[in-house]
Amino acid sequence: MKHIYQKGAEGASNTLLLLHGTGGTENDLLPLADMIDKDANVLSVRGNVSENGMPRFFKRLAEGVFDIEDLIFRTKELNEFLDEAAEQYNFDRRNIIAVGYSNGANIAASLLFHYRDPLKGAILHHPMVPRRGIELPGLSGINVFMAAGKNDPICPAQETIDLQQLLEDAGASVSVHWENFGHQLTRSEVEAAASWYSNIK
Repeated sequence: MKHIYQKGAEGASNTLLLLHGTGGTENDLLPLADMIDKDANVLSVRGNVSENGMPRFFKRLAEGVFDIEDLIFRTKELNEFLDEAAEQYNFDRRNIIAVGYSNGANIAASLLFHYRDPLKGAILHHPMVPRRGIELPGLSGINVFMAAGKNDPICPAQETIDLQQLLEDAGASVSVHWENFGHQLTRSEVEAAASWYSNIK
């Protein structure tokens, strides 16, 4: 997968996995890494799917309607890529914190839905429930921060509430930050994520 890797400060334990939104690239969320943990390793990945020329992490059938077969395949692809990247760049596979926005947040959530301990934690900006009606692996010990918009036209508030419930039912510790700015990624929600991260890292 096309990506950028930046080695962190000497002795850095965490690796921030940056996952962009629809139409983004591996460069989009690099400023977030500086705000959240300037000392961490950074692995920023570009989605392998193109929707009318816009990079995504998995296909969708319509706005808010995911291609579940492709979601499962692309989640597996990303999980295997993380194994390979950890070996290639010599970082601890067990200490990956995903930072995803929109489509990137959805693929990060999908990792938690489909694999045991794929991430140490996750910061999900405007995520949706990736799949319904499946049993999640045990998520005890995994910390998740979600930022959502109460009036988000793309990601209804109920999606955030449902995702929080599903993750908590599987044992994850979830913190939710609400804003009133629709679907856009705001500085204030990134600052809230950084504050949350400083307490769990």
